[in-house]
Parts: sequence; C-alpha cells; structure tokens
Amino acid sequence: MVTSLPVKAYQMYRDGFRRMTVGRTLWKIILIKLFILFAVMKLFFFPNFLQTNFSTDGQRADHVLERLTGPVENN
Repeated sequence: MVTSLPVKAYQMYRDGFRRMTVGRTLWKIILIKLFILFAVMKLFFFPNFLQTNFSTDGQRADHVLERLTGPVENN
C-alpha cells in the first residue's frame, strides 16, 4: 500500500509521542513555562491601554489610526 508523505509524517510523530517517557515531562515543563510567559506576565506587565484610556470603539480606532499614520517621533 502506498501512503503519502503527510500521512507518513503524521504516523511518525504519533508513534514517537506515544513512546516518549522523559519527553512527556519536558513537554509539560515547556507548556507551564509558556503559560507563565503569556498569561501571568500579560496580567502584570501589559495593561490594556486602549480599554483604560478610551471609552468607545471609535475613539480607540481613531487613536490607533493616528499612531500608525502620524509623524515619526524621534526619542
């Protein structure tokens, strides 16, 4: 039976993940670290500037448009 390349690749990864022992622990550590990076840090370090400073969607859109198309600020 002839199988296509995507099917062979899928089967290879499926069988590899089934046989992992140490790899499962490493994947759990990676997922926990990603959760910390994206969820926890967002709460503390990246406040929602547009939501807190503008009351309507129109004001938010105008501000974003102004920032994207306005003159370049030199720091």
